[in-house]
Amino acid sequence: MSLPPCTIYREPPLSGAENMRRDELLLEQAVAGQEESTVRIYRWEVPTVTVGYFQKSLLNPGAPSIPMEGLDPRLIACPRVARLSGGGAILHDQELTYSCTLPVNHPFRSNPLNLYEIIHRAVIDLLKDCGVRAMLREDYDRTSSGTVDRAAEPFLCFLRSDPNDIVVDGVKILGSAQRRRKGCILQHGSLLLKASKLTPELTGLVDLAPNADLQQLTERLPETVAAAVAENWRTADWNQNL
Repeated sequence: MSLPPCTIYREPPLSGAENMRRDELLLEQAVAGQEESTVRIYRWEVPTVTVGYFQKSLLNPGAPSIPMEGLDPRLIACPRVARLSGGGAILHDQELTYSCTLPVNHPFRSNPLNLYEIIHRAVIDLLKDCGVRAMLREDYDRTSSGTVDRAAEPFLCFLRSDPNDIVVDGVKILGSAQRRRKGCILQHGSLLLKASKLTPELTGLVDLAPNADLQQLTERLPETVAAAVAENWRTADWNQNL
């Protein structure tokens, strides 16, 4: 099975609106016929809330000062922006975010749900190299005596549970969501590094594994995601390439 090449974009922290604009542009280019995958690894200028595309409490882009139904009052002052992918609202603060787009000619697009496991298992292998014992939630649930109630749908994504979540000791540290358009796929994922001061109850990687090698994780994450979906890749500068 031949996999199309991939372009990796490493970028400085950007605003929520600009991060989402760039991901949408990459998806639009895939729909327009671009025959390569793309990976972005990015952060956020300030703590920002993104709202899942299919979430019931919708963001009004023209009135960002209006609180969304169900929004945690601690997050009202944060900038808010609509996200192309599904899932619940996410506070982007102490984290690394990835996006991956696949063109229509990519073999993985025939079964989009498999992309979650493909990328997440690659990240789990990287976390192992960084000194962290992580696993998919479905694997954790099989080996744990505990049970998880997935009937409720909390507003914040990191309070929701999915079999493909990456967990450390049962605690979610990475979740992903998708948007599909004309056979192309955009997948977003957020890797929570540590608890935000705004939501201290949502613990992250270094809270759960204090000895984790964050430098290695940050350096290797772009190539790890790219290697999961491509046989070869290159790194590009956004402003020179687009």
